[in-house]
Amino acid sequence: MRIVCIGGGPAGLYFGILMKMLDPAHQISVVERNRPYDTFGFGVVFSDATMDNMRKWDPKTADIIEQAFNHWDDIEVLIKGRRMRTTGHGFVGIGRKRLLNILQARAEELGVELIFEREVNSDLEFPDADLIVASDGVNSKLRVKYAKEFQPDMQMRPNRYIWLGTKRPFDAFTFDFRKTEHGWFQAHIYKFEEGAATFIIETTEEAYLAHGLDKMEQDASIAFCENVFAEILEGHHLVSNARHLRGSAWLSFPRLICGKWTAFNGNSHVVLMGDAAHTAHFAIGSGTKLALEDAIELTNQFKLHGAVRENIPAVLAAYEELRRVDVARIQNAARNAMEWFEVVGSRYADTLEPEQFMYSLLTRSQRISHENLRLRDKTWLEGYERWFAEQSGVPATNDRVTPPMLTPFHIRGLSLTNRIIVSPMAMYSAEEGVPNDFHLVHLGSRALGGAGLLFTEMTCVSPEARITPGCCGLWNDEQAAAYKRIVDFVHRNSQARIGIQLGHAGRKGSTRVAWEGMDERLPDGNWPVVSASAVPYLPDGQLPEPMTRAEMDEVRDQFVAAAKRGASAGFDILELHCAHGYLLSSFLSPLTNRRSDEYGGSIENRARYPLEVFSAIRAVWPEEKPMSVRLSCHDWAEGGNTPEDALAFARLFKEAGADLVDCSSGQVWADDHPVYGRLYQTPFADKIRNELGIATIAVGAISEADHANSIIAAGRADLCAIARPHLADPAWTLHEAAKIGVKSIAWPKQYLSGKPQYEANLERAAGAKS
Repeated sequence: MRIVCIGGGPAGLYFGILMKMLDPAHQISVVERNRPYDTFGFGVVFSDATMDNMRKWDPKTADIIEQAFNHWDDIEVLIKGRRMRTTGHGFVGIGRKRLLNILQARAEELGVELIFEREVNSDLEFPDADLIVASDGVNSKLRVKYAKEFQPDMQMRPNRYIWLGTKRPFDAFTFDFRKTEHGWFQAHIYKFEEGAATFIIETTEEAYLAHGLDKMEQDASIAFCENVFAEILEGHHLVSNARHLRGSAWLSFPRLICGKWTAFNGNSHVVLMGDAAHTAHFAIGSGTKLALEDAIELTNQFKLHGAVRENIPAVLAAYEELRRVDVARIQNAARNAMEWFEVVGSRYADTLEPEQFMYSLLTRSQRISHENLRLRDKTWLEGYERWFAEQSGVPATNDRVTPPMLTPFHIRGLSLTNRIIVSPMAMYSAEEGVPNDFHLVHLGSRALGGAGLLFTEMTCVSPEARITPGCCGLWNDEQAAAYKRIVDFVHRNSQARIGIQLGHAGRKGSTRVAWEGMDERLPDGNWPVVSASAVPYLPDGQLPEPMTRAEMDEVRDQFVAAAKRGASAGFDILELHCAHGYLLSSFLSPLTNRRSDEYGGSIENRARYPLEVFSAIRAVWPEEKPMSVRLSCHDWAEGGNTPEDALAFARLFKEAGADLVDCSSGQVWADDHPVYGRLYQTPFADKIRNELGIATIAVGAISEADHANSIIAAGRADLCAIARPHLADPAWTLHEAAKIGVKSIAWPKQYLSGKPQYEANLERAAGAKS
């Protein structure tokens, strides 16, 4: 085949090398606009896994690169006058120029044609090419030319950064955070060759402009950076190799995702590779890794299908399908890390103690979890666990340290033995709103299962407030007495506390129980439903009536009466349900609130009625008992509420006396499109907790102790609410504690005889795996 790689970075060069090794008869050219030794940036980082992959495909190149590598295990963090270090992280770095030189030499040795100082404006300049590889970087001309086919989504991120270098020696991957009068600056520093280190400095757009960096030339900008980081530079200078950039050389990071990676120009197939197809933020250092692995996978597909012209369409389709999954995984992790650094000053550096700040930094991408940190540096993690436990009021002992999820939590007069919550989960099993034996067993068994707090399902404040005929209620004394029986059982037989969640279904009411048709209207016996506006949940659902002022008063008073009954029943905490498209949620979301009166329009107006209900409840709910509010922190639909809106609502509820925000999302609009994933809703709890200074509950896709410990230890939330895992295993907390080797958690005395055998079986199973 005739192959032309446009762009002589790692992707184009390495693909040329591998394809020439696959079949020396291929005619391969790599065309680069710069001179042979020109390059931007200093050092690059990639993983041991990438090196293993390279070793399989081209051992000679891998050996040369490995000899030029600089390897380090430690991460050092400097903040607020503290210097902290952890080990076991295993990074490798190499100078970008050195890497390119190795790849250039290897390509020439194999007979790849290298063409320098040629600007390529069009793929049509190579009419003889069977395959054109657009490896021409993030500003790819070919991607721009075929934008309709490639469907690029380019987003310029808000932070500014400058890529510098220094001859100051570093023996650890170092993060240095410095606060100026206008905001925080952070340096990402790592050695890439003897006597040289990359020194990337990042800050917010606000700090960048406030310091006048946009008006400085490079030399002045570099002098400014030397002053900010004078302590760690120890008299050494910072240097730039981006003199071709005008002005101060500060850049914005372009996050790039392409809908398609391949196109056909009528003669040649064109494929994107490396930064032309996707970018990954330098916060996890994966751009070069992705480029090299793109080259490996495309070569692999040619090997599998046959490297001839007629197989190119099948090869490119398989390449894109496989690589898209791996790239998305890396980009998601890079996005998490990138977003962490974008808000690091106000959200973390200003609010967290240095110890917790470092933990949050280490786990910023969510690829590194609590137990993964234990594998990397057990001593450091156990030291941090001890610090966290002491902050939570656990006295220091010589026993195994209490992991974060099992530390106590206190709010107002409520004390929880641990930070695991059984989420409110609708059981649709009540009769006339009265909880029965099923609810006693359901909630009682989960109280015995070790959770610190359990919530009832959404309990409705009137018959018309129910979602289904099977929903629990608290509008009469019979229901209150039935709930008191459950509360008394929990208090008498477990260490758990129990909370009542009050709500009103609104437009999502008068529907069938879940197993007969989720959200589908009743075939008969429907009751009228109300909402903020006449917007049904489903297109064929019941049309709600917009609430009148008189109806708003009536429903508010129903909430107050239910809260009084909840207090009499002995509940320890009350949660007001303002999420998931139910009545109060319908006021908050612009998708469902189309009102033109004082209860519609602005955030303050949309929150007016939910806040009125909350304040009325707070006035009758015992002062020593906390109240939480559940919010949909993202509507996941165009025109709906965003996390910024959720922050504004949380602020209003905090001012009204809320102690906790339960951070859920979605279910407001039937045609929503959540972006699911591991711990996908935790960022909402993180944002509200650390920007607003209120305790939060994380929910959603939390399924093991490692998840909960990671969330709580990093300060992303104070409590973790777990739903589906608790349906599958009522004793989830006890079992997860045993899985991570914690034997000190209390089991019900009636079950103690089963505890040693359960723990022994886990140890035996772990030994067999190892």
